[in-house]
Amino acid sequence: MKQIIAIRKDINMSEGKRVAQACHASLGAYNNSADSAKNLWEADGAKKIAVGIDGEKELKEKFKNAKIEDLPAYIVRDAGETELEEGTVTALGIGPAEDETVDRITEDLPLL
Repeated sequence: MKQIIAIRKDINMSEGKRVAQACHASLGAYNNSADSAKNLWEADGAKKIAVGIDGEKELKEKFKNAKIEDLPAYIVRDAGETELEEGTVTALGIGPAEDETVDRITEDLPLL
């Protein structure tokens, strides 16, 4: 079981902003997960992997593919109160889910 957190590489965010967006993605996907998946993931160490993604188009494609696979997924849209314009898509969380299923969608994304 694992969770993938994809952060856009094509927008300028401070490290703090990047971390905050990753946390939103992780929690959003987690909250969209079934209790059984949450329990298995937590018992297995709650593995999270941060990857880069080239842009909004690719992020939305990965989200669509996650939904086709019936995986929990969450797109982060910034509130616009600090560095970015309101509604800017910044990150994507997928999982927790079985490694193999998540990998089918995200294996081409580079680690951050």
